[in-house]
Amino acid sequence: MTSPLRIAVADDEPDMRDYFRKCLGRLGHQVVAVAENGRELVELCRATQPDLIVTDIKMPQMDGIDAAVEIYKERPVPIILVSAYHEPQLIERAEADHILGYLVKPIKQADLGPAIALAMRRFQQFEELRREAASLRQALEDRKIIERAKGILMKRTGLDENEAFRRLQKLASEKSRKLIDIATMILVAEEAAQP
Repeated sequence: MTSPLRIAVADDEPDMRDYFRKCLGRLGHQVVAVAENGRELVELCRATQPDLIVTDIKMPQMDGIDAAVEIYKERPVPIILVSAYHEPQLIERAEADHILGYLVKPIKQADLGPAIALAMRRFQQFEELRREAASLRQALEDRKIIERAKGILMKRTGLDENEAFRRLQKLASEKSRKLIDIATMILVAEEAAQP
């Protein structure tokens, strides 16, 4: 069982919107936004910041896939698409990494619960991978700066590579700063010294 979620739903059919509201409530979730088209869904999601979105694909003004793309650009959120159609081109458009479920109407409450649980679990995994990748990118960038600062120290002081690195570490320790901060200061000082 998934913990209670704040969910936004969108469908151009009023009875489907009511069905989602009732069904999701019975599953223990709170429906925080109900839209009848993609444009309205985008606006409501900006205002309510839901944990999950369940949206029909074919809607007026903006379809569910385009709305999902726009919403995801602003804030990553898991999305389950719903459609009465299972056309290959729709499924192909729905293969973006933030689309974590695709249900074909008619939808039973018994289908909705597992789809939500799976979408939320996959989303958590994607977010963990995204954070890890960002951390690795940052570590690589930091490493490049530290290497450049080490090179400057070697050139200016005649220290070998290990000694230059130890000097950076010692400065960081003495100043109670991170190694990357000291390295950045050295690069800034070197740039300032350039004619």
